Parts: sequence; structure tokens; C-alpha cells
Amino acid sequence: MAAGGGGRNVPVCSAEHGPRAAQLDGMRRDGGGDPYWSRPESRVWTVMLLLGTCLLYCVRVTVPICAVALSTHFDWDKKQSGIVLSSFFWGYCLTQIIGGHMSDQIGGEKVLLLSASAWGFLTVLTPLLTHVTSAHLVFMTSSRFLMGLLQGVYFPSLASLLSQKVRESERAFTYSTVGTGSQFGTLVIGGAGSLLLDWYGWESVFYFSGFLTLLWVYCTCKYLLSEKELIIPIDYLMRGLSISKQTKVPWKQLFKKAPIWAVIIAQLCTASTFFTLLSWLPTFFKETFPESKGWVFNVVPWLVAIPTSLFSGFLSDHLINQGYKTITIRKFMQVIGSGVSSIFALCLGQTSSFCKAIVFASASVGLQTFNHSGISVNVQDLAPSCAGLLFGVGNTGGALLGVICVYLAGHLIETTGSWISVFNLVAAVNSIGLCAFLMFGEAQRVDTDSAYMDL
Repeated sequence: MAAGGGGRNVPVCSAEHGPRAAQLDGMRRDGGGDPYWSRPESRVWTVMLLLGTCLLYCVRVTVPICAVALSTHFDWDKKQSGIVLSSFFWGYCLTQIIGGHMSDQIGGEKVLLLSASAWGFLTVLTPLLTHVTSAHLVFMTSSRFLMGLLQGVYFPSLASLLSQKVRESERAFTYSTVGTGSQFGTLVIGGAGSLLLDWYGWESVFYFSGFLTLLWVYCTCKYLLSEKELIIPIDYLMRGLSISKQTKVPWKQLFKKAPIWAVIIAQLCTASTFFTLLSWLPTFFKETFPESKGWVFNVVPWLVAIPTSLFSGFLSDHLINQGYKTITIRKFMQVIGSGVSSIFALCLGQTSSFCKAIVFASASVGLQTFNHSGISVNVQDLAPSCAGLLFGVGNTGGALLGVICVYLAGHLIETTGSWISVFNLVAAVNSIGLCAFLMFGEAQRVDTDSAYMDL
């Protein structure tokens, strides 16, 4: 298998000094030298993480799905709606790095479950708390900001967990399968949420996604983790929150590497454009095609994205196992995920036909899932031992740029009255990230670990 860098024995970086290392050392002493999941374990965890990602997006998309109803109920204009929608990303960007670092230290599964418990409760409580305040814009903005804080740890934790538990030759398909949860979740909340919105009002959408999240946390804790694994000693948690001399990240060494910059720039560009489409597509269809049914435009694009994501992961792993260079496949997937998808986004802004708009939106959203087999796993190629932290850095940039893009999109719609400018924005940002990755992207493991050991 070419260009994967898998033949070198490199010491584990941040986890060498943390509680995660103690677990790995214990496995070696007990004769269980393989830290990866067995096939049955991998299947079960893949399904549960897929469901967790699904519920993450069910909760995240509640406000975009209910945006028109909330605007009507609270008498908001487009700029105020844009403030509420973008506030999520202000919180989202603040916990990416610490979430990835904590996961590298104490285990990604623990961080995932702690955060999911919190965002599940917050979602259930949000409609109830709107009845005890008159400052609805401030409250909903604050609620979305807090939701961003809690959900910001999810994908860095996921990257950390999979980099430590899944073999490189299976990583793209596993990540792509888990990643379909984002589309599946948007699909579920788009279909069920639209019906609940029509039948019982916007509050029911929040109750639905919040209670399902809490049920998922309960099932995962009960059936996949032992009682011992559920207990996180305070000193372990504090070590995860702090960066000691032993676990201090060698930023200078990391950011001297062009491939690190390439994947971070590409990641922040693709993340921000995905957030922009996720936030504004429901409003685009509602305003451009007012007679259309919400369950159609909120469901079909995300339904298409599920098989495309699975196919991209299968195709990527298959080509790598056939002997193609890892970086060649990563870049090929990214051309489709960022380049081809942007072409369909541009077409979306030019059509006046509802059917064509559904086709273009489905193609754009569906092809974006090829990113799961491109830059999303490239972080794990470059530095698997601190993948959570590096993924957090990229997603922090993506969230910050997402704030700007989501708000700017609302401003462009309000001032120009045209959606074409929004889709031009999406294509332009995607192009920047794609060019950076094509020029400087690599898949060979960078020697960051020795830098950790020198500190």
C-alpha cells in the first residue's frame, strides 16, 4: 500500500503521557497488544456513532428547520435570524481544540457522551425557557451559542477515537459511514421535523430531537461501556483540560509543515460552506418556491447524501487497497467534494424550476460527502496520535469562517434580494480550500511525535 507512511514505527505523541497511554500500556502487559477494535466491536461502534452523529444534526438543524416559524413567532427580520443562526458557530469554534485534546487524553467516547448528555438536556429545555423570558432574541442567541460550545467537541473527539481504534485501511469507510449520520440526521429532522412543525408547532421539534439524544446516551452507556469505563477520575479529567509540559503541543513544529496548513485551510473552507448551506437552504426553498412542501426539500438532498457518502468511503478504501497512493485518492475525493459540488451550487442559484433546484441541491449536498474520504481522514493520515487536537484546530477555523459566511449570506440576501450571491460565496470559499489542498496536501505521517518527546 503506497504513500500511507504506515511502515514507520513512530512513538505516540500526546497520549504517551496521559491516561489513554496507561490503558494502552495495560493492554500490552495483558497480552492484548492490538489497540484496534475487533470487527464485531467495530460494527457495533460504527452503528452507534452513526446514530450519535445523526442526533447531533437532528439537534443542530432544529433552528434552521424552524427558522421561518421562529421569525414569524418572535417577529424577527432576516438580519436577526442570521444572528441567531450564526451564534451557534461562535460557541462551536471555542471548544474544538480543547475537545480534541481531552479526547486524545481521556478517550473520545467519554467526551462524546458527556457533551451529548448536556446538549440533549439543553434542547429539551429551550422551548420551556422561552415562556419565562421576554428577550427572545437574546435568549435564543445565547442558547445557540451554548449549543455550539457543547457540540464543538464532537467531531474532534470522533477523529481522535477513530484514529486510535480503526485501522488505516478501514478508516475512510468507517468515517464515511459515521459521517452519513450528518445527512441522515438532517434527513430525519427534515422529514419528521417538518411534519411536527406543521402539526404541533416548533416546540415539538425541539422535544423530539432532545429526548432521542438522551435515549442514545443511555443506550450507549448501558450496552457499550462498562461501569469502570464510565467513571472518569478527577485527575484524569484535569489532565485532559490542561496542557502540561509533557503534553504541550509543539505548535511551531506542526505549523512549519505545509501539509498541516493545507488540510486545515481546506477543512475550514469546506466546513464553513457546509454550515452556510445547512443554515440557509430551508429558507431558500421556502421563499423561492413558497408552494413547495417542506418535507420534500428538507429530505431529498440529505437522502441522496447517504449513499454517496458510503460509496465515497468504499471507493477510497478499495482504491488504496489496490495500490494507489493514499494522497492521490485523498485529492481525487476532495476534487469531487469541493469542486464538483460547487458547480451544482452555482446552478442552484440560476434555476427557477423547483424540480431542477431539488436535483442541483441534492447533487451539491451529496457530493460534499466525498470530503469524508478526503480531508476529513487526511488529518488522521498526517498525525494519528494527535488527530483530535489537529481536527479541532481546523474545525475552529471552519466555525469562525462559518459565522462570517452564515451572517454574510443573510446580509447579502437582505441587501441584494438575490440568492445567487449566496451560492457564489459558497463556490468561492470552496475553491480556495481545494486549491490549497491540491497544491500542498500530503498523506505521509509527519514526524510530530518526536517533537512531543523532546519537550
